[in-house]
Amino acid sequence: MFQFTSINEYHQQLQSGSTTCVEAVQYYLTQIEKSGHLNAYVNVFAEQALERAAMLDAAPFSGKLFGVVFSIKDVICYKNHSVTASSAILKDFTSLYSATAVQNLLDAGAIIIGVTGCDEFAMGSTNENSVYGPVLNAADNNRIPGGSSGGAAVAVQSGTCMVALGSDTGGSVRQPADHCGIVGLKPSYGRISRYGLIAYASSFDQIGILAHSVADVAITLNVIAGADDYDSTVSHLPVEDYTDIKNDNKLYKIAYFEEALNHPGLDGEIKNAIYGLIEKLKSEGHTVTPVKFDLLDYIVPTYYVLTTAEASSNLSRFDGIKYGYRAGDDNTDLITLYKNTRSRGFGKEVKRRIMLGTFVLSAGYYDAYFTRAQKVRNLLIRKTELIFNEFDHILLPTTVSTAPALGEQLKDPIAMYLADIYTVMANLTGIPAISLPMFKHSDNMPFGVQIMSKQFNEVSLLRLSAALLNEY
Repeated sequence: MFQFTSINEYHQQLQSGSTTCVEAVQYYLTQIEKSGHLNAYVNVFAEQALERAAMLDAAPFSGKLFGVVFSIKDVICYKNHSVTASSAILKDFTSLYSATAVQNLLDAGAIIIGVTGCDEFAMGSTNENSVYGPVLNAADNNRIPGGSSGGAAVAVQSGTCMVALGSDTGGSVRQPADHCGIVGLKPSYGRISRYGLIAYASSFDQIGILAHSVADVAITLNVIAGADDYDSTVSHLPVEDYTDIKNDNKLYKIAYFEEALNHPGLDGEIKNAIYGLIEKLKSEGHTVTPVKFDLLDYIVPTYYVLTTAEASSNLSRFDGIKYGYRAGDDNTDLITLYKNTRSRGFGKEVKRRIMLGTFVLSAGYYDAYFTRAQKVRNLLIRKTELIFNEFDHILLPTTVSTAPALGEQLKDPIAMYLADIYTVMANLTGIPAISLPMFKHSDNMPFGVQIMSKQFNEVSLLRLSAALLNEY
């Protein structure tokens, strides 16, 4: 029977003839069917995946991701396939092109088995804000998987694909990775092209990777990172060999924020586990030092002012005229068409954020909110740069708690926003961050730790991550 442990071992099996791409796809299609109650997928490409697998089996082995089975989040475009951002306003929309990241996967021999559900337009931390209904955590079906890339996280967690692509605007890869007990990486802003990623907040959004191991994340990053003529914000720095994560016995200088670990909202067991990890790292010879960070309480307000402002601009393109859902006909006047289309097409959380963004950009409040938030963002960037002048990495919790119960955070949107307190810093400053599955709570749910590094320092970040997970 087919079993997956890592991309490297899978490739060895393919080359030895002990398995085939078709066998792998058949296995995952069976798993998708068995786990249908989790609602992780909004579209499964069974026939196409099997056809591609058969084509690969008949071809010479080539490509870093040859035969590797991926899922992609429902905000990433795949030519001639539906992409809806889990929203009614894009119902039945078919993409006319593939995202650069998707094309890179295909060029490297990958197989895309389906599209995973998410919070509508990637706005949410629970994966309950979706036209397709909530995604369930495979470890406890009465709990959320986190969001917005909850479907992607559950797809990996439940063994229905090898690796998943998600997107991370404020923690949307790392937070569900934490709740589902897997690895989730948000690379540096600009490391992966955003071409073909439906925009939520353009200066924050980044395609991320979810997998069972750091090694599989590294292989995938090697393939999808790099310059792209279609994205003016992407970095032109050379792509390093991210798979070079061998143990070099380096002793790292690691910072942590006491304000974060002593925050009243942080679960006690998570706090104790992180402090325990700090002591373990010290015993191994690493320098782990508390650093004063007095901007922690400004992070979430700054993030939501700026991201909602960008969202109110980005989502104006969904108007019922050019594509997607339309609430009206040729006899409906334009203003009524706009109002009806957006009122019926957008969900509650998306409308809340559009309205908030429109408010902070309005003439009377622009300087009080948007301009001030930009100044705080610049302060955060400068303070973070100063920390990385002295330290290699920053260690933080990923989330304030293990996965909450279904519906718990829908009753209190502010609680959902505050759940992002440890993850949004990386998006505000553009640095890479990874969530690593390291612990189990007394409630029997997984949780992990988050490691951050300076911009474009993914090699060091992945090396330390591999060491923490004993992948050497």
